[in-house]
Amino acid sequence: MTATSPLLQPYRLGNLELPNRVVMAPLTRSRATHNTNAPNELVAEYYRQRASAGLIISEASQISQQGQGYIWTPGIYTREQIDGWRKVTDAVHGAGGRIIIQLWHVGRISHVALQPGGKAPVSSSAIAAKSKTILESGFVDVSAPRALNAAEIPAIVADYAQAARNAKEAGFHGVEIHGANGYLIDQFLRDGVNKRTDSYGGPVENRVRFALEVVEAVSREWDPSRVGIRIAPVSPANDCADSNPQTTFGHLVEKLAATGIGFIHVVEGATGGARDFLPFDYLALRKSFPRTYIANNGYTRELADAAIASGAADLVAFGRPFIANPDLVERFKKSAPLAEPDPATFYGGDAHGYTDYLTITG
Repeated sequence: MTATSPLLQPYRLGNLELPNRVVMAPLTRSRATHNTNAPNELVAEYYRQRASAGLIISEASQISQQGQGYIWTPGIYTREQIDGWRKVTDAVHGAGGRIIIQLWHVGRISHVALQPGGKAPVSSSAIAAKSKTILESGFVDVSAPRALNAAEIPAIVADYAQAARNAKEAGFHGVEIHGANGYLIDQFLRDGVNKRTDSYGGPVENRVRFALEVVEAVSREWDPSRVGIRIAPVSPANDCADSNPQTTFGHLVEKLAATGIGFIHVVEGATGGARDFLPFDYLALRKSFPRTYIANNGYTRELADAAIASGAADLVAFGRPFIANPDLVERFKKSAPLAEPDPATFYGGDAHGYTDYLTITG
């Protein structure tokens, strides 16, 4: 790979200049400070090391305590958390990088031990997921959820808006709304989970309503060009499925195009798995969205170059390669081999398997 590689060319995301088209995908690492869920100096160092990415999308960060699904994940709703994220953004900016935050509500992928007052998690419908979460004791089954009352939904939309304001105060360059991988927004989008009979359920026009309300609320807090959403049309992550994903996500993306947001970030295939998990025409989404398309899932540098060169994507997000290769962009430039991450250190722990991976210069 040379400097003429499409992946290494600059790009303008809205009014944000990126030096290359390599995006660091959001990666849950569960290193936030225990009890406060605030990012700390170790987290700041982790992101600083990876600041050569064209754009960093932070790990998912819950918008409220109700939105938390896993132990030690960061939030963006308290003063300590905002101040903690400011340490991170200052470190990234100091290293010349650009970083946006991913806003998260897990919905039913949670446990009563993490919820306010030990209450049941919430979802579009009262259907338990066949999925696991992580507590201090280790992996456990998620708790059965309750269906949100329609009157409760505006307060959750308001939590997204407040989190977006907090992100601006914390020094981020923009926000990505997590609408993928079977979390709350996905639980409204997909008819395998959403069994509602009110204005948020049934036909696709209703099932996209919650996602669009969140997008509109966040876009009132930020220039829409600095706002994006992550979607995963066919991913089975967290026991979430849809009977006609092409129609569901095609309709959603057409509506998103009209909002003026800057990008869609698309998990192509099964999250962390096969790209051809189910048939899906991603180019149809690309063609119906007039601004930036970030492709994600299982990309090699060669596949990424080909996607950008063909016009199938503008930017490509890399996840696990960034865990063990803080200098991933430099390795791409020099066609250097990539280090392999240690899965035993993915979630929780200390600097080991987090900030102690070597660069090619030592």
